[in-house]
Amino acid sequence: MINRCKWAENPGLDQDYHDNEWAKPINDDTKLFEMLILELNQAGLSWHTILKKRENFKNAFDNWDYNKISNYDEQKELVLMQNDGIIRNKLKIKAAITNAKAFIRLQKEYESFSNFIWSFTNNKTIINSIETDKDMIAYSELSSEISQILKKKGFAFLGKTTVYSFLQAIGIINDHLNSCHFK
Repeated sequence: MINRCKWAENPGLDQDYHDNEWAKPINDDTKLFEMLILELNQAGLSWHTILKKRENFKNAFDNWDYNKISNYDEQKELVLMQNDGIIRNKLKIKAAITNAKAFIRLQKEYESFSNFIWSFTNNKTIINSIETDKDMIAYSELSSEISQILKKKGFAFLGKTTVYSFLQAIGIINDHLNSCHFK
């Protein structure tokens, strides 16, 4: 039997995500954008809910093409608001569009969003020592700092907790339990 983090013990979407994606370094800008938008949509909801809707999000948001998303207009926002396959929250939909524009600006400034986000740790993963779920934190100084910078750069709906989850998702932070096979 493989030891896993407690939240991923049951087979299915959560376990597949845990085993194959969570805390694994991502450098591809399209994948980084996907995770950024999925994480902002997760705010106030369970990650399991987002995983169940992930394919719907991908289809609704043009396969995470941030160039297309940056040009969405009010008509497209209305279409998205009527799509029951995604989270139909107007603020989150608007944030996805706003963030696509800011994402493109950061790409130009840093040559890629990956260069920007990984620069905070000199391209290294922070591996936290997590004995039990009680040792998990919701945010850190790093996620607070990045959240503030993203806001100054024009991003929306990305507070310190959402950014922390994003950093976990893309492998900048590894919070697998010490006993987890995937640490």
